[in-house]
Amino acid sequence: MRVEIWSDVACPWCYVGKARFEKALAAFPHRDQVEVVHRSFELDPGRAKGDSGLVLPMLMRKYGLTEDKARAAEQNLAQNAAAEGLTYLTEGRDHGSTFDMHRVLHLAKAHGRMDTLFGILYRANFAEERSVFDDDERLVELAVEAGLDADDVRKVLADPAAYADDVRADEREAAELGANGVPFFVLDRAVGVSGAQPAEVFTRALTQAWDAKPRLATVAGGEDGEVCGPDGCAVPQR
Repeated sequence: MRVEIWSDVACPWCYVGKARFEKALAAFPHRDQVEVVHRSFELDPGRAKGDSGLVLPMLMRKYGLTEDKARAAEQNLAQNAAAEGLTYLTEGRDHGSTFDMHRVLHLAKAHGRMDTLFGILYRANFAEERSVFDDDERLVELAVEAGLDADDVRKVLADPAAYADDVRADEREAAELGANGVPFFVLDRAVGVSGAQPAEVFTRALTQAWDAKPRLATVAGGEDGEVCGPDGCAVPQR
């Protein structure tokens, strides 16, 4: 069975959703027969390289929040992450274009290291203070940690066309499947799961997909199925 996951490095619910899915997959009886494939999705595809900024002012601007409410929203996300054993910094993080990251992720895919690099990029973005945006050598360093060759990564970063078509193809396919937010999971092209659903929803989806349903059906999830989309990420209120 093949599971495709559309996500973005800048998406906090993708960070949480990956952990929840992996928890369900670890307990799935047929987990050794499940192939996981990551697909690209930029939350802000028109954003220029070099255009980065702190997360809290972005939340205040995008959602019209006061600084106190923006901080509370980040604290709630941190609590969701902590429940999955993840570290989530609520202060000092920035955000920016992820296009180069996705291009390097496709290089990692060619070497069988895409899942590893996704995990490293999530950790670097959400759990570490040093920025992953607009610093090519930082990205090279993280890719090397995932097992890639530094010179190969630098060549990709130096060529704006390298793997660009692969990123755009993933994004077009997401649109064709009706995904307007991430994380978005497609299991064997039979079952779709939208959002960072609880692990039990992923367990149900894996079981349903294993039965080889003939068409894509969206699994209705619980209230924890938050997503990030072009207009931003769901801001938890609880």
